[in-house]
Amino acid sequence: DGKGYLIAEADGNVSYFGDAKYYGSMYGPGKTLNAPIVGIAVTPDGGGYWLVASDGGVFAFGNATFLGSMGGKTLNKPIVGIVAAPGGGYWLVASDGGVFAFGAHFYGSEGGKTLNKPIVGMAVS
Repeated sequence: DGKGYLIAEADGNVSYFGDAKYYGSMYGPGKTLNAPIVGIAVTPDGGGYWLVASDGGVFAFGNATFLGSMGGKTLNKPIVGIVAAPGGGYWLVASDGGVFAFGAHFYGSEGGKTLNKPIVGMAVS
């Protein structure tokens, strides 16, 4: 009910505080990351979350559904964040403003445009 939060570390470890629920992480024996984790997004109902790595790899936990990723694909710039779409799915954002939609509506992006500074995050309106 919104009285807690999660923190994701670059190595894939997830810490939880307040009434936030822990559903797993990418940290530990047998779990290998190709790139550091750069973001975490909670599902709209709070029953799970996604982690995203800078190479676009997405990892789903709890009731979060894996809907695709940019892992293994050539990116112009690294992924810097992930947000959960209110109707389901998620968006990834890269430092060049590229947005990638998975199970969510694509509204456009800043990819391919000249930016004054790199993008560092994204929020749902």
